[in-house]
Amino acid sequence: MAREHEKALIVLSGGQDSTTCLYWAIDRFGKDSVSTLTFDYGQRHRVELECAARVAELAGVGNVCLPINTFEALGGDALTDGNIEVKDEVAENGLPNTFVPGRNLIFLTFAAAFAYRHGIDNLVTGVAQTDYSGYPDCREETITALQQALRVGMESRIVLHAPLMHLSKKETVELARDLGGLAAMAYTHTCYNGERPPCRHCPACRLRATGFEEAGIEDPLLSL
Repeated sequence: MAREHEKALIVLSGGQDSTTCLYWAIDRFGKDSVSTLTFDYGQRHRVELECAARVAELAGVGNVCLPINTFEALGGDALTDGNIEVKDEVAENGLPNTFVPGRNLIFLTFAAAFAYRHGIDNLVTGVAQTDYSGYPDCREETITALQQALRVGMESRIVLHAPLMHLSKKETVELARDLGGLAAMAYTHTCYNGERPPCRHCPACRLRATGFEEAGIEDPLLSL
């Protein structure tokens, strides 16, 4: 159980997983103790920022958008460079070209600094090592190591929560339903091609569709 008046900050991308985590945090800490942080990192699909703001508004919590455009300047991946087409196959390093190296490390470090300034000890992220891509910065060992580094480096007692870490997409959909967050899924964005309605054929769309199908639940995003 969360301590009384304990506050939590959710890294909210506007996607399915972070939205589920928002409702997880509301259930655990209480709506009045929850706020969200979104990063404008030069992502090619600006709709993510709109979705995050809309989801936060729907949930009745605050949202701050923090600009960090260094990833756009670095380039080299399909999420920040509009000239790179999203590919289904993985590269020689075993990762898809949607992998943005260091993204979650940077996000969580900035989020921890934001939390420090606002007296927040709990930081919630939607990373999951069961994700199809196996991004190395989504693994449990990464989150554990980063939490220790942040505690030492900031002399803080920050706790990194990753409630979806070991859940399948089916289980994530079921969790969102159980927490009352299913309606918010209509305002989320997952498609790597940036399409609304979603393209339904990119890796992210297929993964999301599989989760809803296995859970036997209609995706609210598709009924808009």
